[in-house]
Amino acid sequence: MGLTEILIEYCTAFISSVGYWGIAILMILESMVAPVPSEAVMPFAGFLIFEKQFTFAGVIFFSTLGSIIGSLISYYAGAYGGRPLVNRFGKYLLLDQHHLDITEKYFAKYGGRTVFICRFIPVVRHLISIPAGSGRMNIFKFSIYTIVGAGIWNAFLTVVGYYLKEHWMEVRKYSEIADIIVVLLIVGGIGFMVYHYYRRSKR
Repeated sequence: MGLTEILIEYCTAFISSVGYWGIAILMILESMVAPVPSEAVMPFAGFLIFEKQFTFAGVIFFSTLGSIIGSLISYYAGAYGGRPLVNRFGKYLLLDQHHLDITEKYFAKYGGRTVFICRFIPVVRHLISIPAGSGRMNIFKFSIYTIVGAGIWNAFLTVVGYYLKEHWMEVRKYSEIADIIVVLLIVGGIGFMVYHYYRRSKR
């Protein structure tokens, strides 16, 4: 049994034994840096709606509640830990105070749409709350866009799981492909930035 199958088995067993709060707790972890993909949680919740064990309203409420709690934890981790970490270790990652200032200006101007869009992107949605906190994005706007974006995404996966019924695990198979593509793009982007920074520093 692979790691993905073990993770799915754990999530389904946890939800089955804890109920709605199980969904909330798993989505708290999903909205942080923990490796708990929503594709392993919400489609199964949709299947349980089909089985008459859950209601659609209950699933969306508790899943979105978990999403905002986890996102706020990450937000404040970035807000209170981002600058000290960059000041201390940033030189090893080619980061400095200037980059933090740029991040702050960016999230002040484009933070809302960025947080909203990133809720639909694999891998990135686990991390976006940290730079939003480091960039001191307005907490009210952050919460609203997170709730709306996470609510739509959670509802989508729930509906898919409801209609797939016992085949709900098919969602995770296809999402893994998207995860790999996004990771490759992120690694490629970071590599390009490091190369560009190195070339500029040599000049």
